[in-house]
Amino acid sequence: MMFIDTHTHIYTEEFDADRADVVERARRAGAVALLLPNIDEASIEPMMALCDAHPDLCHPMMGLHPTELPPDPSPLLDRMEAMLAEGTRKFVAVGEVGLDFYWDAGRRDEQIAVFDRQITWAERYGLPLVIHSRSAHRDLVDTLLPHRDRLARGGVFHCFGGTAEEAKELLDTFPGFYLGIGGVVTFKRSSLPEVLATEVPLERLLTETDAPYLAPVPYRGKRNEPAYVPMVVARLAEIYHTTIEAVGEITTQNARRLFAI
Repeated sequence: MMFIDTHTHIYTEEFDADRADVVERARRAGAVALLLPNIDEASIEPMMALCDAHPDLCHPMMGLHPTELPPDPSPLLDRMEAMLAEGTRKFVAVGEVGLDFYWDAGRRDEQIAVFDRQITWAERYGLPLVIHSRSAHRDLVDTLLPHRDRLARGGVFHCFGGTAEEAKELLDTFPGFYLGIGGVVTFKRSSLPEVLATEVPLERLLTETDAPYLAPVPYRGKRNEPAYVPMVVARLAEIYHTTIEAVGEITTQNARRLFAI
C-alpha cells in the first residue's frame, strides 16, 4: 500500500534523536511523500533542511500558524511572502495557516487579518491552502468565502473534527477543498467515522498525521509519526466498506492532484 502524509511536523525537536529512522520507517510503511507545513520563523530552517536531505520524499509549505503570531506579525509575513515570491524553492502549499480561538481567542481580529493576508498568497502564487481551524468554524467560512472564486488550487481543512453539518458546509461551499483525516478517526469515542460515512465521499479526503501529535490507536498518547498512516487508512477502509489498497490509492491521487506532486 502507498500513502501520502499530507501534514507532518517531523522537523521539530521531538524527532531530533531519531529523525533518520522515522523517515526510513515511513518509506518502509509505504510513504511516497511527506508534506511539511511551516509553523513560525524558527521552524523554517529545520523544515527546509529536512526537505534538502530527502528531496524525493519531503516537500515544504510556507505559512504562519495562527497560534504563533509574534507581537507584530507583519515583518515575518513579509519575509515569508518574499520566500514564496523568489521561486527558488518549490513550496507545495501556503500552510499551516488559519484560525484558532481555542488556544488564543484574545487576538481574534489579528488572527483573521493574518489569515486573510495569507489567503491572498495562495491566490497570487497559485498554491493550495492548508488550513488549521479550531473553535472558529463560522469565522473561517466568513473569511475564506470572499476569496473562493480566486482560489484556483483549492486546499485542505487540516485535522477536520467537526460535525456533519460543518463538513457538508465546507465541502459544498468550497468544492476545490478536501478534509484532512488523521489519528482521531481511530479513537473509540470519535464521532468522525459517522460524519465521514454520512457526508463525505472518499474522493474528498486526504490522509495525514499532524506528527508528533494525535497518534492513532494503538499508539494514542504517544509520539505520532508518518509510519502510522496505514492505521488511519485501515480505519477509513472499514468506514467506506472498501479495501485498504483502494483507500491508499484514492487518497494518494487526491493529494497528488491538490499539491501537484
